[in-house]
Amino acid sequence: MAEMDINGQVEGAARRVQVRFVTKLKPPFKAPPTSIAIPSNLTRLGLSSIVNNLLKAGKDDWNPEPFDFLIDGELVRMSLEEFLLAKGISAEKILEIEYIRAVAPRKQEEPSLHDDWVSAVDGSNSKFVLTGSYDGLGRIWKAAGSCTHLLEGHTGAVTSVCVVNPRVAQDGADQIVVTASKDRTLRLWKFDSDEPSDQIKRIRAYKILHGHNASVQSVAANPAGDMVCSGSWDCQIAMWQASGSDTGDVISVKRRKKDAKEEDPQVEEEAKSTLVGHTQCVSTVVWPQDEAIYSASWDHSIRRWDVELGKDSLNLYCDKVINCLDVGGEGSALIAGGGSDPILRIWDPRKPGTSAPVYQFSSHSSWISTCKWHEKSRFHLLSASYDGKVMLWDLRTAWPLAVIDTHNDKVLCADWWKGESVVSGGADSKLCISSDVCVL
Repeated sequence: MAEMDINGQVEGAARRVQVRFVTKLKPPFKAPPTSIAIPSNLTRLGLSSIVNNLLKAGKDDWNPEPFDFLIDGELVRMSLEEFLLAKGISAEKILEIEYIRAVAPRKQEEPSLHDDWVSAVDGSNSKFVLTGSYDGLGRIWKAAGSCTHLLEGHTGAVTSVCVVNPRVAQDGADQIVVTASKDRTLRLWKFDSDEPSDQIKRIRAYKILHGHNASVQSVAANPAGDMVCSGSWDCQIAMWQASGSDTGDVISVKRRKKDAKEEDPQVEEEAKSTLVGHTQCVSTVVWPQDEAIYSASWDHSIRRWDVELGKDSLNLYCDKVINCLDVGGEGSALIAGGGSDPILRIWDPRKPGTSAPVYQFSSHSSWISTCKWHEKSRFHLLSASYDGKVMLWDLRTAWPLAVIDTHNDKVLCADWWKGESVVSGGADSKLCISSDVCVL
């Protein structure tokens, strides 16, 4: 079988096909649009070598770049010949092959160590990463190894964290985040994300939310940033006020003196309302639209709740315990979920009369702990698993685009950060940052 070396030289004999490489990438990644004859048994690596040779012509400082390739909108994950045969595409005419930068991390940052399992991570704010740990603390990280704030107060492991982003944010306003814990409470915190960070600042919550009768497993904020919801082992979903306070719900107000100065009051509040219907632990909640909350449960169901009516408007059944879900993709409507088997499933609730997944990805070897859509791509998402790996996916192929194996124990949480990095936490007590991932 013919092979191509890094200089684009072909050894042996193989049937040749006429191709034209096209791209939506900007210079310097734009190759000449002329057609060339290449061996049909080339795979992605060989195709990438050819494109790099076309791009480096006349450029002495060119650094080889990994590329992926699409034919008729589908990623090529086999030899050209095998792909054309499988898809019934004729090799007699000029074949148009689109190339894109490979979606894989090009840099691994030094791990950020915690004192116990890193159970939760949120990378939705480009200025910082928020983590939660089994040591009962929340942490704010400005960069790898650079912790600026410790969130102190929980008496149990932190199980979930969420950045609250008010739709109308005032200049200079404090950033709000929320944490959930096995101590059955949620806590809301404020801090200045632009504050210089010469040393770690310890902060306490300005509001404590009581009402769950068991460990709180997940927390999410609505897009407006004025409400949060939580899912618990008590099988209920609770909705809470994130900003301001309603005296009708205030349980008590605590003040604490420190260095003879009185700190800001710490308010305790109860839930505004609850959503009841799940029969086992509510493992995940997401709140992608103000009017709709999505939840997943160990009762094998995924539900969509009408916030105003307080009733579920969608009930998808899966034959496995569901640990995680996220809503995104095309039209921000696809539901990704993972649970007590190695399969990442994608549902499209817009298709009536069926609860069968429209996509299934099965490259993990253990339970899936997290799945997360990329905010600006309708094709890309990530998954994390107890097998110790984070995988990056594209709906246009059944194989993972990249496998990140920086953890040496179960991966418990993962998220995108700044659109081009993956942040993940695990039972090895590490926050890992894999950067320079070219999704767009």
